[in-house]
Amino acid sequence: MNAMAALKQYQTVNTQAKVVDASPHRLIQMLMEGGLARIAQARGAMERDQTALKGELLGKSVAIIAGLRESLDHQQGGEVAANLDKLYEYMINRLTEANVSNEPALLEEVSGLLLNVKLGWDAIAQ
Repeated sequence: MNAMAALKQYQTVNTQAKVVDASPHRLIQMLMEGGLARIAQARGAMERDQTALKGELLGKSVAIIAGLRESLDHQQGGEVAANLDKLYEYMINRLTEANVSNEPALLEEVSGLLLNVKLGWDAIAQ
């Protein structure tokens, strides 16, 4: 096994261990962190003209944001959940547009929006 494969396997096991021990609050934080990381990686791939990798990373970003959207509790969340639902939908649309247009500014926009949501989430006591 080469070093990169070993590192990737370690990261997978490490992530799985963190998920098993995480609270629901922490799981949402981890999703947001993962979304931000994938968007940043997609920007790098975009800048290096790695089209296939960019598409894969943006697909993962969209899946993460869709997961956040699906986790919303509209019964208890009321207006906040409804607003987040619209924001997540907007983010997904902008990521899709960024994938087609190769426009890094769209990635920055979504990254900023997701970071703001994450900062608010981080401020909530568990």
